Amino acid sequence: MTATLAPPVRIGRAAVGALGMLAVATGALESVVTPTLPLLQRELDMSPSEGALLSIVLLITGALITPVAGKFGDRYGGKRVLIRLMAVVCTGGLVSAMAPNLPVLLLGQVLQGAMVGALPLSFILVRKHLPAGESKVAIGVVSGLFVGGGMAGTLSAGPVAEGLSRHWMFALPTFAVIGSTMLVNRLMPHDPPGRSDDAGVDWPGLVLLSGTLVTLMLVLAVAPDIGSQPLALGVLIVVLAAFVTGWIAVERRAASPMVDLRMLTRPAVWKSCVLTFVICLGTSVAVYLVPQLFDVPADAYGFGASATEIGFFLLPGAVAASLAGPISGIGARRFGSRAMVTTGVVIMVIALIALAAVHTEVWHLILGKAMIALANGLCVTAMVTNTATSVDHSDTGIATSLVLVTRVLGYAVGAQISAAILTAGTPSGSDVPAESAFVTGFVIAAAVTALSLLVTRTMSKGVKE
Repeated sequence: MTATLAPPVRIGRAAVGALGMLAVATGALESVVTPTLPLLQRELDMSPSEGALLSIVLLITGALITPVAGKFGDRYGGKRVLIRLMAVVCTGGLVSAMAPNLPVLLLGQVLQGAMVGALPLSFILVRKHLPAGESKVAIGVVSGLFVGGGMAGTLSAGPVAEGLSRHWMFALPTFAVIGSTMLVNRLMPHDPPGRSDDAGVDWPGLVLLSGTLVTLMLVLAVAPDIGSQPLALGVLIVVLAAFVTGWIAVERRAASPMVDLRMLTRPAVWKSCVLTFVICLGTSVAVYLVPQLFDVPADAYGFGASATEIGFFLLPGAVAASLAGPISGIGARRFGSRAMVTTGVVIMVIALIALAAVHTEVWHLILGKAMIALANGLCVTAMVTNTATSVDHSDTGIATSLVLVTRVLGYAVGAQISAAILTAGTPSGSDVPAESAFVTGFVIAAAVTALSLLVTRTMSKGVKE
C-alpha cells in the first residue's frame, strides 16, 4: 500500500516558519508556571506539595505522550498527528486559562503536556519534506525557537499575570498556539504514512506507567503529613507497589514495550539512567526552591520579589540552559562524555553548596541558578549522546526513552522532596518557611548529586575520534 504513495512534497521557508512559530508559542506556554508559581500558590491557596505537583505535572504527561506521538507520527503521518495533538494542547491551555481552582488547573496542565510531543513530530515532518542537509538546519532552527519561546514565556508571564490576571497568562500563549497550528495546517503538506508496526502501541504499559507516576507523586505529597493521615499514606504505598509490579511484568512480556527494561542490563544505559535521575533531582530542588526564596518577604530573610521580577531573575538560567547543549556537544566530541558529565556534576555541587551557604543577595541566587542550569544541560546532553552512541541503531529510541523516564522521575521526586522540606520547616501559624528549610534542601541536593561522581568514574570516556 505505502509503496504506491507519491513521494513527499518539498516544503519551503513558509512551512518551516510556521513550525518555528508553533515552537515559539508552545515554548512560551510551557514556561509560564515556573516564574509565577509563588503567585499561583497564593491565589489558589496551594500547599508547597500542591505547588510542586503543579510544577511537574506537564513534564510527566509529556514523558508519557512523546513516545506514543512519535510512533503515531511515523505510522499515520506527522502532520495528521501533530494537528490533533495541538488540538489537545489548545484545549488544555483554555482550561488552564479559565481554571477557577487547583484541580481544574491541574487538568489543564495535564492536557497541555501533550505539547512535548510537538517537537519530535515537527522533526518527522522536516525530515520527510527536506533533504538531509537542509533538514538538519531546519531542526536546529525549530529547536532554537522553542528555547526562545521558553525565554519569552519566562519574561512575560509575570507582567501579564500581575497586569491582567493569571488567566491571561495562559490565554495569550494559547491563542498563539491556535494561530500557529492553523498556519501549519494550511502551509504544511500532508506527509505519507509509514509502514505499519505490527506490534502496535504498548497501551497497558502506558496506563500502568501513568498510574505509577501519579501514585508516586501522591505518596510524596502525603508523606509530610504522615502523622495526621498514616492510613492514606499506607494505602498509597500499597497501590504504588502494585502499579510498579504490574508495569514491570507487562513490559517484560510486551512485544514492543514502551520502556524495554532489558536495556537496563547494559552498563552504558543503567549508568546513564542513574546519573540522569540524580542530576535531575538536584536540578529540580533548585528549580523549585529558588523562586520560593525570591518570594519570601523582605522583612524576613527573602526579597519579596514580584512574579515579574522572578521571571527576570530566572532568565539568565534559561540562557545558560540554552547554551549548555551546544557546549556539551562540542566538549563531548573533544574530551569525551565522561569528562562533560563530571564537569557538570562538580559545577552543580559547588553551586548548590554556595546557595546553601550564601543567599543574602539577589545575584547570589541568579548566579547559583544559572550555574545549575548550565550544569544540568552539560550532563543531560552528554548522557543522552553517550547512551545513543553506545547501543545499536535499532535500540536508540528504546535506550533514550529510558533516560527520558528517569529524567522525569528525577524532576518529580526532587520537586516533591523540596516541597516536603518547606512544609516541615514552616512554623505552625506561619506561611513563611524557616530559612533553615532552604539550607537543608540545598545541602541534601548537593550531597545526593555528589554521590553521582561514584558512577561517573566507571563510565567509558566516550571520546569521538
